[in-house]
Amino acid sequence: MGKLDAKVAIVSGGARGQGEAEVRMFVEEGACVVFGDVLDDRGEKVAADVGDAAEYHHLDVTKEADWDAIVASTIDRFGQIDVLVNNAGILRVRMIDGHTLDDYMEVININQVGCFLGMRAVVEQMKKQRSGSIINTSSTSGFVGTLGLVAYTASKFAVRGMTKVAAMELGSFGIRVNSVHPGGVDTEMLDQPEFAHLDQSSAYIGQPIGRIGRPDEVARMMVFLASEDSSFSTGSEFIIDGGYLTGPLVPGLGAD
Repeated sequence: MGKLDAKVAIVSGGARGQGEAEVRMFVEEGACVVFGDVLDDRGEKVAADVGDAAEYHHLDVTKEADWDAIVASTIDRFGQIDVLVNNAGILRVRMIDGHTLDDYMEVININQVGCFLGMRAVVEQMKKQRSGSIINTSSTSGFVGTLGLVAYTASKFAVRGMTKVAAMELGSFGIRVNSVHPGGVDTEMLDQPEFAHLDQSSAYIGQPIGRIGRPDEVARMMVFLASEDSSFSTGSEFIIDGGYLTGPLVPGLGAD
């Protein structure tokens, strides 16, 4: 018996990385998953690999029409929407004085506006059901600033704030809304020229769990929030960062 038996979930950005791990784990836990991305070839491949319990749709999270289409298709096929995972996101490394407005707005539109549009798209159905779990992917950058990530940080702080407002507005309808805040996770998002100099085996040794995270570890947190195990949690931040936000370790202190 799975933790998500009989549940229907929509996942954005499900063609790779954390989103793909979430799609696969949700299906393993008994859910039917409709997932979207702009990487159609990869999305179709994931759907074919997972089987009949998963269905792929093209989804540009900045487009209202795309959200309307994936929600309508989900209701038409399954008759319900129990979970929304707003996972889609991008990262651009730019210092403020070298950041174009177009680059900045691309990050804001995908990470922040896409999250808003996703929440808005599912609310009507969830209100009818008087139940639902919305999970918004933020970041440790929703708590602290990071050098070179002004747009990403702004978008992730916004996701954290929007989550709290949505939780307040929707709680009386039985809809829970929470944010998840991963630290460094081993996905293609880090495959950028600006990170090429980083030694992934040592870049995280200054945090209590001295390694990079895995997509499946984030997916397990998403399963918890999608399931009845988290039935009394809403408007909260769930951090999965290896202890990064606790503060840096002092070399030599407390080590064996």
